[in-house]
Amino acid sequence: MIEVKNVTKKYGNFYAVRNINFEVRDGEIVGFLGRNGAGKSTTMNMITGFIEPTEGDIIVDGYDIERKPKKVKKLIGYMPEGTPLYSDLTVKEFVSYMADLKLIPKKEKKEAVKKAIEETGLEKVQNNLTRNLSRGYKQRASMAGAIVGDPKILILDEPTVGLDPKQVIEIRELIKSFRKNHTVLISSHILSEISQLCEKVIIIDKGEIVAVDSTKHLEDNATDNITLNVVVDDINNKFLSIKNEISEIKEIKLLNENEDKTKEYLIETNSNNDIRKQIFSICAKSDITILEMKKVETSLEDAFIKLVENRPEYSQKEIKKMQYEKEIEELREEEQAKKEEKANKKQAKKEEKARKKAEKENKKEAKKGEEDK
Repeated sequence: MIEVKNVTKKYGNFYAVRNINFEVRDGEIVGFLGRNGAGKSTTMNMITGFIEPTEGDIIVDGYDIERKPKKVKKLIGYMPEGTPLYSDLTVKEFVSYMADLKLIPKKEKKEAVKKAIEETGLEKVQNNLTRNLSRGYKQRASMAGAIVGDPKILILDEPTVGLDPKQVIEIRELIKSFRKNHTVLISSHILSEISQLCEKVIIIDKGEIVAVDSTKHLEDNATDNITLNVVVDDINNKFLSIKNEISEIKEIKLLNENEDKTKEYLIETNSNNDIRKQIFSICAKSDITILEMKKVETSLEDAFIKLVENRPEYSQKEIKKMQYEKEIEELREEEQAKKEEKANKKQAKKEEKARKKAEKENKKEAKKGEEDK
């Protein structure tokens, strides 16, 4: 549905994004993650056709956005960050205006506006001025403007930013409902929300794609070490000593000392070996009662930090060198392609010459045969 191929966006000597590649398939809800300034907005603006890439291709539903910009824009519904609404318009007027911008035919417009308002739950406030709406309803109005006309693709930039917990849940459920008829690309800083909404995420950092993977796989591989949360009844304060008996334990931290004298610890290991049986065995011998022990699950936040933390910041000199090497490689490939084309043409000429010679000889033999008769 969306293919981003070797795309670079450059402003002077600054690379906003550099040689990025990813694909969003039909019917997917995909999270697009990155720190501030990572290149998210630049990429989304290129996909919507708002800005052009310096290099590379963006294909949307089979159409190249540079060659067929109008066709691509008709396929996309875009909800920008910050809910930019026209404050002197009612909700219905705003959605109707967005329908006009999308060139929805007049005979279809009324039904399209009605459907968008109903899908986003705005029936009760459709005649209210947008400036008088709560933050949650403003988000819904902006979303209605994006979905009017049933575009195949929805691009949502920070759709739940600034909302209260109830509003977040409502918008989240609304986005989930889009899965049936739309492909959705969501940019968000709220990683826990992306984890609940999306099965796949794209992570960008310093203008480069660092991961395109399922949320589950990223979370499962966020750390190589097992961390345990343990609650014990330890009257004699012996629990910390188990660190000396299990080599895989890196550190034991006391998290809480409860009123009933039980203690909660965090055990960090330096391996992915499951040491719970060893802990149970040692605690039983030391008269320590384990009330609870569970493995600490890693999150999308852990995966994100692992991927982007301590990534090198390339200097302009290094970027220019990489670009130069890329251009040299492209020239070599082009030269090789020319050589192969020349060799193919030479071979084709040789084969054509041999074919004509064979035809000539066959005609000569046929003529000779007729004369012999």
